[in-house]
Amino acid sequence: MRPELIVSLIAGYFGILILISWLTSRNAADDAFYLGNRQAPWYIVSFGMIGATLSGITFISVPGTVGNLEHINGQFSYLQVIIGYVLGYWVIAFVLLPLYYRLNLTSIYGYLEQRFGYFARKTGASFFLTSRVIGASFRLYVVAIVMDQFIFKTWGIPFWFTVAITILLIWVYTFKSGIKTIIWTDTFQTLFMLTSVVLTVIYILRSLDLHSVSQIRESFDSIGIKQTFFWDNSGRNFYKQFFSGFFLAIVMTGLDQDMMQKNLSCRNVKEAKTNMLTLSGTMTVVNTFFVIFGALLYVYANKFQIAIPENRDLLFPTLALNHFSVSIGIMFILGLIAAAYSSADSALTALTTSFVIDILDFESKGEKPGLRRKVHIGFSLLLFTVIVIFGYWHNDSVITQLFKISGLTYGPLLGLFLFGIVFKHKPEDKIIPWICVGSAIISGILMFNDEYLFGNKIGFEILVYNAMITFAGLYLASVLKGRNPAIKR
Repeated sequence: MRPELIVSLIAGYFGILILISWLTSRNAADDAFYLGNRQAPWYIVSFGMIGATLSGITFISVPGTVGNLEHINGQFSYLQVIIGYVLGYWVIAFVLLPLYYRLNLTSIYGYLEQRFGYFARKTGASFFLTSRVIGASFRLYVVAIVMDQFIFKTWGIPFWFTVAITILLIWVYTFKSGIKTIIWTDTFQTLFMLTSVVLTVIYILRSLDLHSVSQIRESFDSIGIKQTFFWDNSGRNFYKQFFSGFFLAIVMTGLDQDMMQKNLSCRNVKEAKTNMLTLSGTMTVVNTFFVIFGALLYVYANKFQIAIPENRDLLFPTLALNHFSVSIGIMFILGLIAAAYSSADSALTALTTSFVIDILDFESKGEKPGLRRKVHIGFSLLLFTVIVIFGYWHNDSVITQLFKISGLTYGPLLGLFLFGIVFKHKPEDKIIPWICVGSAIISGILMFNDEYLFGNKIGFEILVYNAMITFAGLYLASVLKGRNPAIKR
């Protein structure tokens, strides 16, 4: 595909997003930026959340993990994580969403202030901001590196310029109405992403002359991709991956302002719960489809003797842009952009929301004119900086790195919310930041010295260990304060 064609496609795609932004932002008050006036239809939110939950990470990295997870053949082991996701989504629906709606929250970290105090809210919001800046940067890096590799590099344009264009396009269609616009752009982008993958799968099946489930299964067996459940002591172990998926779903959806901001835009808690339960089913199907799709990519590369890129994240783009038909290449570009931006645009809005409300105390002090837009621009520049820095040291699977870092930053959030829900009493508010930061540091030491300390690598389960350390710290602080915790009845 010629770079000029790809750029034309991107320009047309974003023209549609800007049109959607214009239509949804007319006569929109400032409150629409945060919760869309709580008038979003649950089924629109649910469908759009598929794309926001998956992102460019799933679009590119999950297919890559089928052949490479922690430098070994991952096969279908990612399905073990997906099973854990389902249980996590049900906990969000029946425990967290009723809590958020009962307290009438705009930012979910307002719960921490009501439960523990001022510093707890600042701590929770700070960990979220750190997590989301890193996570959004990783997701945008995926699309930026592909655009750089296959488009702008051929014109001699530097990587930082590619990143700048990526961020600018998001800012253009989100700065006015935030979540009110994103609910609808996410729906549009999810449709593009899923259509892209489905058409690519059809193309591969026809190219490989596969017409039945048994033939597809045999093709997987022929290249050694056939196992789903693993019971060894590796990163693929079922229990490790199941519980990692369970807790990852809770923290990266239920304790994440980005994802919950969409749920809180629904008309009431009943619709929000329906949205989450529907999402649990659709995400299971879609994630399973992506894993199978990844196996098909390896089968295709094996049959036509195409070299597998050392960075497995580039397998799909390499095949789509260099070996598949032009029409599939076009769908890949549109699908990649849809996947990456459906997650990143809502992240930028959530970062702005949390910083204005949780850090600057918008709700108690009142918002100064133009403050939100300045914060919005500030986070756009921050994402740009982090992506450019990441581009110079990235050397591992994006999805593995994302989950590792999320384990360090989301772990204290999980410990805080779990302690707050389970126990009545609380530690001294001022000591909570020290407990959470200390937990993250200890977990980081364990994670980066795992083979020396334990004889094997710690995977996604670092999230659980981190939360347990935070939980234990909060418990001990409560005891030392002279308050004996009592479990709620």
